[in-house]
Amino acid sequence: MGKRIRVQRRGRGSSTFRASTQKRVAPAKYPPITNEQLESVVKGRVESIFHESGRGSPLAKIRLPQNQEYYFVVPEGTHEGQEIQLGRQARIDIGNVLPLKDIPEGAMICGIELSPGDGGKIARSSGAYATVVAHTPQGTMIKFPSGKTKYVNDLCRATIGIVSGAGRLEKPFLKAGSKYHHKKAKGHKYPRTRGIAMVAAAHPFGSSKKGGRKVTTVARGAPPGRKVGLIAARGAGKRQKRRD
Repeated sequence: MGKRIRVQRRGRGSSTFRASTQKRVAPAKYPPITNEQLESVVKGRVESIFHESGRGSPLAKIRLPQNQEYYFVVPEGTHEGQEIQLGRQARIDIGNVLPLKDIPEGAMICGIELSPGDGGKIARSSGAYATVVAHTPQGTMIKFPSGKTKYVNDLCRATIGIVSGAGRLEKPFLKAGSKYHHKKAKGHKYPRTRGIAMVAAAHPFGSSKKGGRKVTTVARGAPPGRKVGLIAARGAGKRQKRRD
């Protein structure tokens, strides 16, 4: 009997693969807002900016009137004590939150909601941003970080600016321990051994015989001990030149 592969061990939910969520501060999401507040402007203030374990960009605690508060990722140029405005009447300044229909075309935004009131789902990682392309009857066309465009409801909120922490991936870790703790905060296993470097009993790709390698494409319904590699790949293998 072979050894359980990594995906099987991860599925058991042991502490080895569990993120250290007790170090998390709060979820980054916009506060619920009424229609009256949406049509006017709500003024808040950045109370503090700090690092949250497992998050690439800094996190800001924003204090609103009536002792309300929320946490969200920090756009570049935001500082402690800065005034933050939320609503349709807010200025087009970095850090302010407006519905998409009130954001001009060409503006760079982050923390975009995909449905009104969901708290912000897109462009939240360090250095990420999206661009408002056009306002149409179908909704606001947004160009996402991947380059894909999508029509989003005009009432979805977004923050003006680019998420801070750009270039984070350009700095090398230098030490294996730094990489280990970085991965552990997210619940990832490090270091990761290549399947082809294992023995045949420990992984479907493992063997010292590298000649006739097994194909790495597997079916969607493959069992956990076999489900590794290119899962349900439609265009597997090297692309062939087209012959006319």
